[in-house]
Amino acid sequence: MWEESKENTKPLRTGLTTGSCATACTVAAAHFLLGEKRLNKVSITLPKGKEVDLPITELALVKHVCKASTIKDAGDDPDVTHGATVFVELALVEHVGVIFKAATGVGTVTKAGLVLDVGEPAINPVPRKMMQEHLQKMAMFYQYNGGFEVAVGVINGEAIAQKTMNPKLGILGGLSILGTTGIVRPYSCAAWIASIHQGIDVAKANGIQHIAATTGNTSEEAIRNHYQLEDSALIEMGDFAGAVFKHLRKNPVAKLSICGGLGKVSKLANRHMDLNSRVSSIDFKHLAKTAEELGANEQLLAAILGANTSIEVLQLCNEQGLDLAAALCEKALAFAESIVPAEVDVEVWATNRQGNLIAYAGKGSGV
Repeated sequence: MWEESKENTKPLRTGLTTGSCATACTVAAAHFLLGEKRLNKVSITLPKGKEVDLPITELALVKHVCKASTIKDAGDDPDVTHGATVFVELALVEHVGVIFKAATGVGTVTKAGLVLDVGEPAINPVPRKMMQEHLQKMAMFYQYNGGFEVAVGVINGEAIAQKTMNPKLGILGGLSILGTTGIVRPYSCAAWIASIHQGIDVAKANGIQHIAATTGNTSEEAIRNHYQLEDSALIEMGDFAGAVFKHLRKNPVAKLSICGGLGKVSKLANRHMDLNSRVSSIDFKHLAKTAEELGANEQLLAAILGANTSIEVLQLCNEQGLDLAAALCEKALAFAESIVPAEVDVEVWATNRQGNLIAYAGKGSGV
């Protein structure tokens, strides 16, 4: 047998958001333009009052515009922007106030339903407020009476954004500058859940009343092709079924299609809203009970309890003519309907590993 690996008991390291990075770059550039100070490290104040230091990796002046850069450190969080270079191009302007623009690698909002208006650079409200407040303090310190133009960018941001939900949300051309606390907490999954909420809001704001919540790429492709759904109708919920259900309580749509692999559907059928293996595992006793309700004999039940995967259980049931996948979809449907508003027409689909739809539960025929 393989020796079990030791658990890592070290505390996980927090990181800083792209909003914090942009704020640090803004401060460094402002010091250079207003005070002719070239800093390789700056201190910023986070929304809850904590002060943090960030390194500045580049500081350059080109035609009265100061460009400052820093490297995004997400700590121990598996953030796609970890290690990315965030930069700000800061210019002094005559009119009072702060104008925000998207530089290379930061997206632009093209669809309604987000906290930002269509046409705005994808720099979220809290990062904007952070940069504005720091610039106001610096203007007072240096006795500067003009305004600022802040263009925020991310090196290779457009390519990195393809790994995020931005394209589906209608944020095109790059990443969003995010953050509500300024801090990235490892594995908090707050950004993913926020994207789920945004996806539903964008769909509704653009007149889409049939959305599909999927557990991964395979199920997404299957349900997209079945209904010919547009990108904005597809919500990549991953393991966070609860985030979809709870948001629909206050923001209902006409129809919700839930689609996932059999293992994920079985967890939902067992009344789990978090489908991650760290939180909920495939319950073979529950699978056996479901099979028993379909008429499974003792020999089959013993085989199910000794199985290693949900796919193996499915094959065992199929050999006995028992439609386990459909039964699990029915249970998952009942659980979902117990949470979302009655006005939402819910259906559940299960896929196999080849991406084929293998079972359905819902009010209609599924076509």
